[in-house]
Amino acid sequence: MEAVAIESAVGELRPIVDVLVSQIDEGVILSELGGMVVCSNPAARSLLGLPAGTRLQDLRDLGGLNLQRMIDRAERDAATLGSVMSEAGFVGFERPLHIDQQVHSLEFRSGQVHLPDKPGVARLTIIRDVSDRNRLRAVLDSGHRGTLVTQDSHTLDIISRLQQIGPTQATVLIQGESGTGKTQIARLLHEHSQRAGGPLVEINCAAIPETLIESELFGHVKGAFTGAQEARQGRFQSAHGGTLLLDEVGELPLHLQAKLLRVLQDHRFEKVGSDKSIEADVRVIAASNRNLRQALDEGAFRADLYYRLAVIPINVPPLRERPGDIPLLIRHFHGRLAAKGYSDQVRFGPEAMQMMMDYPWPGNVRELSNAVEHGIICAVDGWVLPSSLPQDIRNAMPGAKLEAAHEAELDDRRAIVDALDATGGNRAQAAKRLGIDRSTLWRRMNRLGIDTK
Repeated sequence: MEAVAIESAVGELRPIVDVLVSQIDEGVILSELGGMVVCSNPAARSLLGLPAGTRLQDLRDLGGLNLQRMIDRAERDAATLGSVMSEAGFVGFERPLHIDQQVHSLEFRSGQVHLPDKPGVARLTIIRDVSDRNRLRAVLDSGHRGTLVTQDSHTLDIISRLQQIGPTQATVLIQGESGTGKTQIARLLHEHSQRAGGPLVEINCAAIPETLIESELFGHVKGAFTGAQEARQGRFQSAHGGTLLLDEVGELPLHLQAKLLRVLQDHRFEKVGSDKSIEADVRVIAASNRNLRQALDEGAFRADLYYRLAVIPINVPPLRERPGDIPLLIRHFHGRLAAKGYSDQVRFGPEAMQMMMDYPWPGNVRELSNAVEHGIICAVDGWVLPSSLPQDIRNAMPGAKLEAAHEAELDDRRAIVDALDATGGNRAQAAKRLGIDRSTLWRRMNRLGIDTK
């Protein structure tokens, strides 16, 4: 159907259409099947990161985004699977889009529609920002072994990339400080891969003695060395058809780095004490808290292995660079502890929360998890106070500031208790005496653990 015919059909309804679509948050684009845009609403331009007043002309070029190609691919995939996303014949898909240095997850739904009393069809495309929904899913899905709880734009960008990287066979090198979530990212990669139905085998190269690491990786035959009374398969065999995570790969000794390189190149290896080659149908994901580029310069890591592992490098930011995740993670860990039997009524006071926001977290998310548990165990009358936090966090705050926080809590508590005593427990009069309203008094009593019943 020609764009002019669609334009004519829309023209009869345009006054009503313009009012309707301008009032909704979803982006709406009406186009002819070839991609020429007939009309769109302001929300569509905003969601696509285009300046206000921009006139959308063609689905093949919306500020550099080829939406027509995405729709064509989604329709081909739906036809291949023998289904569509809805009875109305619409297809749906999500794509990450960089807008103002942040990653937004956009949901597109597109299908062909018949216009009243006109021949042929047009295309209707609806766009929604589902970033918040996806973040909420990540928080609620605490039972998911690969969960990453974050609202940090950099980390969300990594998660978005996993959907592209996962289905490939490329090796991935994940680098970041200890406790940043490298293992969770590796698990998400496996779950987004075509090997998700196969095993995910994890090995920490730093936790195994150098004399045993070769046998752990590649297995051994009976009698290969003293104590080898039985043949044993290694982690590569255990991961056949699946994924092998080599955590702390930077700790591998140089002679094993050469053997690992050969497996990555030839997809074959030999057990210790054997000359029989075994096929390795394994995707390797490596992780390290060391800077492996620096290790190259120091001669502690082979350059050829580094470049073989780092086909796709991922650098995970430390927690101190994403402080906005700290309250989110505190709630997440509290929920997990409550599921294990800890009190779900404990609250983090503002002073304690501020101390946790200010702390640099050298142990990252792992240390934060421990701190949340410590705080809940040592809570005072249902509140996590500065004194409830681990000593490392309290020591990180200047002594005078920490003491002032303690004194402020004590002074506030004494003032409220004295006001309640002086008024015989009448909260309205106590609030008036303190120069605050009743709701503020109730919140302070609740925070300080003063009986509010």
